[in-house]
Amino acid sequence: MNNQATATQPHTGAVPNKARVAILAELEKERRRLLSTPGASISLSRPSLKDFRDNAEQQHIAAQQKAALQHAHTHSSGFFITQDSSFGNLILPVIPRLEPES
Repeated sequence: MNNQATATQPHTGAVPNKARVAILAELEKERRRLLSTPGASISLSRPSLKDFRDNAEQQHIAAQQKAALQHAHTHSSGFFITQDSSFGNLILPVIPRLEPES
């Protein structure tokens, strides 16, 4: 019963076809302008889940490195630096170079 009444009534929020085409053309023109702008690094795609995980893992490793470095400096008289290691070490000890005595 009600379906017939709503099917015959025009939708009041509808945009006329010419206006829709004009809006889409304007959006396409703006998109092309943004993409052609030198130095524009706007990504139109969403970051992938893998990128999100990689970023979270890098932040976690950075936090671990900072904590390990602070711990080493407070509990040791040596000097340590953060460094990527083939063996998974977060920090490496640094041995100072001594000038040879002449």
